[in-house]
Amino acid sequence: MTADNSTRYGKWMFVFAWLAALFLLSIWFDDLLGEQENPNQSPQSISSNNQIMVILQQNRHGHYVASGQINGQPVTFLLDTGATQVSIPAHLQQQLGLQAGYPGQVSTANGMIQVYSTRIDTLQLGDITLHDVSAHLNPAIGGEQILLGMSALKKLDFKQQNGSLILSQNQR
Repeated sequence: MTADNSTRYGKWMFVFAWLAALFLLSIWFDDLLGEQENPNQSPQSISSNNQIMVILQQNRHGHYVASGQINGQPVTFLLDTGATQVSIPAHLQQQLGLQAGYPGQVSTANGMIQVYSTRIDTLQLGDITLHDVSAHLNPAIGGEQILLGMSALKKLDFKQQNGSLILSQNQR
């Protein structure tokens, strides 16, 4: 190997090392940002006194975002006590095994929109499991987050304390 080839090889190795470092940093920052947006990616459950409790942490925006499941499929919930129903982006209907029912009108911050009623067979958040939850399919919601509204939350006890939301369900 000549000195010219060695120098060329060394330059390419240097470029490759920088690209690898940038790639690894981007993965690390992506995970870090994901945890800041959803600090409850694996909600922990506590069972005591015939209750199941799930403690959620606020994200950096002060919202409660948590990973869960609908009909066995992984989803991300945004807890919204101001929402009457669980509101699911309509494009997730088939993936979550939901049937569109009757159309209806709902009032949102952006005005009146048409949604379709549906029923969720099983909704899970940590070890909390709810059955036969009223919801609607909302074509106006983009993205993947599901608004976990009062049609689900009214079946639970909840309280906010020190930047945490404690959800509890009586065991049967």
